[in-house]
Amino acid sequence: MQTLELIILAGLAAIVLYQLYSVLGRRVGRQPEEQRPAAEAAPARVRAPDRVVDTAEDGVQLTGLAAVKAKDPNFDMNRFLAGAKGAYEMIVKAFADGDKETLRNLLAPSVMESFEGVIDQRQAEGRTETVEFFHAPRADLEKADVVSGDLARVTVRFLAEFRSRTKGPEGEGVDDRRTAELWTFERRLKSRDPNWTLVHVDAAEA
Repeated sequence: MQTLELIILAGLAAIVLYQLYSVLGRRVGRQPEEQRPAAEAAPARVRAPDRVVDTAEDGVQLTGLAAVKAKDPNFDMNRFLAGAKGAYEMIVKAFADGDKETLRNLLAPSVMESFEGVIDQRQAEGRTETVEFFHAPRADLEKADVVSGDLARVTVRFLAEFRSRTKGPEGEGVDDRRTAELWTFERRLKSRDPNWTLVHVDAAEA
């Protein structure tokens, strides 16, 4: 009887263990067939867009002096300011002398119209004027940019000291002046004409 009972208990234990294995044994841990879909899906979730760097570079918008140099790599600020100082002296002297021909080559039509009005009035009153600079004017960059296509606009701050001699019906006069002005120049950077045109004049603080 004892032997029969042992055989029956052993059989029952084997049945219970088999059922436990069939339910739990293959669910312990992550199986290879369960891991593969996750591993295959991961690259799709983290895949970056193509040409991210190119898109960022294409979206960069240059401003100021960098924009001018991007359109014209040969643009040299020191050389420009030296030329601007020469143009300043030439324009001031031509304005005093009433030299419209010289002014037309250097001024935008709107500025020329304003200068010409003063010259005509002075001549109508029988007045003349000459200008003598004490030393070369000081020229400093105020701002620069490309405003449309290849049209560059540069504003220069001028500080100058000169002597103005005038003659009129009432006699002669001498006036020593110290001026501070903002002159804005424009030029098409792709143009073969290297000259800049004066398009605006503003008073500035000394």
